[in-house]
Amino acid sequence: MAAADQKPLGSGFHAKSEPHEILAGIDLAGRTAIVTGGYSGIGLETTRALADAGATVIVPVRDPAKAEENLSTIEGDVSTAKMDLADLDSVRAFASSVYDSIDALDLLINNAGIMACPLDRVGPGWESQFGVNHMGHFALTRALMPLLEKAEAPRVVALSSIAHRRNGILWDDIQFEHSEYQKWVAYAQAKSANALFANALSRRMQAFGGRAFSVHPGGIFTPLQRHLPKEEQVEMGWLNPDGTVPEAVAEIFKTPTQGCTTTLWAATSPLLAAMPGVYCEDCDVAQLAGPDSPPFQHCAPHIADDADAERLWEISETLLAAV
Repeated sequence: MAAADQKPLGSGFHAKSEPHEILAGIDLAGRTAIVTGGYSGIGLETTRALADAGATVIVPVRDPAKAEENLSTIEGDVSTAKMDLADLDSVRAFASSVYDSIDALDLLINNAGIMACPLDRVGPGWESQFGVNHMGHFALTRALMPLLEKAEAPRVVALSSIAHRRNGILWDDIQFEHSEYQKWVAYAQAKSANALFANALSRRMQAFGGRAFSVHPGGIFTPLQRHLPKEEQVEMGWLNPDGTVPEAVAEIFKTPTQGCTTTLWAATSPLLAAMPGVYCEDCDVAQLAGPDSPPFQHCAPHIADDADAERLWEISETLLAAV
């Protein structure tokens, strides 16, 4: 992917397009999708939309009781299997169970994630946001690659965030072992990693006709904010002191259904067939950010850097091999 590829295609959709608009005329019957975090927030709406379009959807779940309750509202071929992205043995066990149930994987939606949480360690001591958001999905995707190879034109969609613009990868201290932990810096690093991962992965999928993309779903109130106290959300301008949403925020933020549409577009749009590895927002390819870019849009150059994408891939391979 070249930075020059980061420019809107004129998809015909917009920030608040709904799933039925994105998937109009698209038949996913006979296709299989995996949606991590597919039983909560925008993940639940992604699962619902894919199932409505005829796809067989497998949802990895950390909380089976919650998943059963939430997924009961969906009609279609939806099943679950236990998995925790923070536990690589769990990730590997899930992947093994998938091999027993399907012959090929058409769509992998790496949707699950954590945001701005207190310092925690997962796996062999990885900072949790990097470990869950990036390394858990890296391990899952690597384990499922043979199934992706068996599909016709498979796609992987990695959910990034506009938070990536804050900073890129902290190459000298990815795990915050030598520097003071800052939750938003860690989140930005993880979301930059998601985008760089899709960049590098798409090159590895081209040999069998596959594509990978990263997306910014938009601002949406979901359980992703569970680590943010109300006071902090008020300070950030997301909430009024009485807990209501300011009018200006309501105009920008999306509903959960609108929040899943860029994912659906990246997973299905024929316009992206010749655009491997790009970062998308508002149901189109995002514009490369410049000095005049608005604060909550566009793609920072550091996630469109192929060399950095390959550097992160090599680091991730090394980290995974040690566990």
